[in-house]
Amino acid sequence: MFVDDNAVALVMVELTRTADDVPFSVIAYCFMPDHLHVLVEGTHPAADFREFVRIFKQRSAFRWRQQHGTVLWQRSYFEHVLREDEAMVGVAKYLLENPVRAGIVERPEDYPYLGSMTVALQDLLYSVQI
Repeated sequence: MFVDDNAVALVMVELTRTADDVPFSVIAYCFMPDHLHVLVEGTHPAADFREFVRIFKQRSAFRWRQQHGTVLWQRSYFEHVLREDEAMVGVAKYLLENPVRAGIVERPEDYPYLGSMTVALQDLLYSVQI
């Protein structure tokens, strides 16, 4: 599904809007052809991850169905909550290297559908030392 600029842009609008409405920062994201990886961090003590995912999936699925007439998301999702001893940098690196591991590109910076809403892509790539 996420193989062209228009498809990714449609979902990015809702990701951005949801991150603004539900207090989360999008540290990194990577749209793979058939799924999405997102690394988020709550920016307020009342930030609710499940609510963030619920609203994002609802908004993006609605817009997707309007434009494409098909279902976008499966019912559930996989989450991993980082513990204090886990480095966010390592998770970001893993996420950004997904297109390389999948054989789509040779370097993450060559893949058009990854980035961050908090820092420039080059700064993010430098911080994870790819």
